[in-house]
Amino acid sequence: MLNIFQQLFRINENQLDLYMEKTKILDSVQISQKLNRMAYQVYENNFKEKELLIVGIEGNGYKVAEKIVAILNSISPVKTKLGKIKIDKENPWSFEPKIDFTEKDFENKSVILVDDVLNSGKTLIYAVKLFLNKPVKQLNTLVLVDRSHTRFPVKADFVGLSLSTTLQERIDTDFSKKGKEAVYLV
Repeated sequence: MLNIFQQLFRINENQLDLYMEKTKILDSVQISQKLNRMAYQVYENNFKEKELLIVGIEGNGYKVAEKIVAILNSISPVKTKLGKIKIDKENPWSFEPKIDFTEKDFENKSVILVDDVLNSGKTLIYAVKLFLNKPVKQLNTLVLVDRSHTRFPVKADFVGLSLSTTLQERIDTDFSKKGKEAVYLV
């Protein structure tokens, strides 16, 4: 259907976004509520830990991780360390993901891997792969929105919103303006 629309009006992928209808499913206040709830869940599951490593997937996953760390620092005495995974979301197998922690940082630590949206699970599974040969104590995943269309054997342990969508729909997160954050169904 979209290809016919593109051919009929001679538009490319970038221009197509202008014609597609966006439905806001979470506003800034709702996102804040979801993040607060997830931060409390993370704390409840890790209250005995001395330090938590919060690792965000580059882009909006890292922005969600920053917000989770800020909340955790305000509600708990558990020390947090924020890190970033650089991964090609379209072709995660094209190069080895990079992380800004050393192996010593992981040793016997609890790690929370964070992304904004769990779509097919491809990005999350390739990010998880980084930790499989590291001496971590435990690994959990956190996502703001879970679309429930995973094609890979990965799940989110902490979820802000579970949303069943069609395969043609997608979820866009917008963290570009403070106080104007939003999640859209496109």
